[in-house]
Amino acid sequence: MEWIERLNKAINYIEEHITEEIDYEQLAKVACCSSYHFQRMFAYMANVPLSEYIRRRRMSLAAVDLQAADDKVIDIALKYGYSSPTAFNRAFQSVHGIAPSLVKKGGVSMKSYPPLSFKITIKGVEELNYRIEKKEAFRIVGVSQPLEQDIEKNFAVVPQMWQKAAVDGTIPLLVQMMDSQPMGILGVSACDDLEQWRYYLAASSTKPVSDNLEEYVVPAFTWAIFPGSGVCPQAIQELEQRIVTEWLPASGYEYANGPDIEVYLTPDPGNAQFEVWIPVTKKSDSAQ
Repeated sequence: MEWIERLNKAINYIEEHITEEIDYEQLAKVACCSSYHFQRMFAYMANVPLSEYIRRRRMSLAAVDLQAADDKVIDIALKYGYSSPTAFNRAFQSVHGIAPSLVKKGGVSMKSYPPLSFKITIKGVEELNYRIEKKEAFRIVGVSQPLEQDIEKNFAVVPQMWQKAAVDGTIPLLVQMMDSQPMGILGVSACDDLEQWRYYLAASSTKPVSDNLEEYVVPAFTWAIFPGSGVCPQAIQELEQRIVTEWLPASGYEYANGPDIEVYLTPDPGNAQFEVWIPVTKKSDSAQ
């Protein structure tokens, strides 16, 4: 399938630039999607974050160089983008469990991570419910924080936002502001702007915004909407993985360059009812 070919071209791009700083935006262009969505898809399909995959590949090649070359450890560190021997030593040990200097001496066990190759597999034994909706732009109000362009660095940011909002009165305030669809507390990853990615904890509202809240307009899109339930965040992460690995490849749709939305319909994370909204476009359509 075309999108599997794109993913494999992205892997080839990584291999061709493995000794350089990988440009995530250019990498995503090879896969014909945004940097944010590419990183999300990659992590769900490969079961490893993109940055960790690149680190493993570099350290696999560095191990070969350490055995075969007369270069010093510092020279090999520089080759793979580490100006600090300490940083290279830390990265090498995180993959191989030993210091690079020991590899030079020989007789030690190491790990090898070959390049990934994406292939079509048969999945989808369990049903996956969804609906497609076209929706005009709508306004949300809430609080936000900037996100790193390497999404692995954001894993601690979002949970901390929710914890803070649960104790400082933000969530009850958002419930009071809520007056339009989608009706629920929203987690919106607005990552379509190359300059600044932000995560909004918000509600859809037409009411005047108070001083301690900010607003964002979600652009008009066609949305694929998936209902789910269970213990969060595990249940919503499992649903998002199924969307990427099971539904998206055979759907006739692909990611559009817009925000992802999580709609929390009930407040109890131990028994949550939620929806996942992803912006989509027909594969034959031009980008929205």
